[in-house]
Amino acid sequence: MLKIIHHPSPNFDDRPLRTLIDTVVLHYTDMPSTATSLERLSDPLYKVSSHYLIDEDGTIYQLVAEEKRAWHAGESSWQGRSKVNDFSIGIELQNPGHVHFLENNAWHLYPTTQSQALLSLLTDIASRYPFIRHNTVGHCDISPNRKIDPGPHFNWELLTAKGFKKF
Repeated sequence: MLKIIHHPSPNFDDRPLRTLIDTVVLHYTDMPSTATSLERLSDPLYKVSSHYLIDEDGTIYQLVAEEKRAWHAGESSWQGRSKVNDFSIGIELQNPGHVHFLENNAWHLYPTTQSQALLSLLTDIASRYPFIRHNTVGHCDISPNRKIDPGPHFNWELLTAKGFKKF
């Protein structure tokens, strides 16, 4: 059983009736720390959230219940459907991206502990929503002209080897 810390965000609403949740969208926070990320994802002024946030040490936070619509995808589409927030679960990975506190504008790597926690969480989510195994995508896939996360150092091969694919 996964250990999940509940850190409720007010930034969510109801999904459309009879919505099939069949997609997971992976993001990086692009923020310097988990505390900063949790604060931003829970601040009603910013109107942004995700269902989960995974710290670099593998700690998993749940901010929005899966049956609710978190506000993580923004303007987006996947496989001909727009409004990806309606049918997806958003997972933020704590990662400063390539700008915050890094020398030479280098990309920050994803620690093994974080990747293992992600796999455990994805497996748990797939037990409730099996279609996500064929729709585990990055923010870059659903908003290619706006977003680049989870970035070039994200290990897509690891997810594919465990049965989580983009399509």
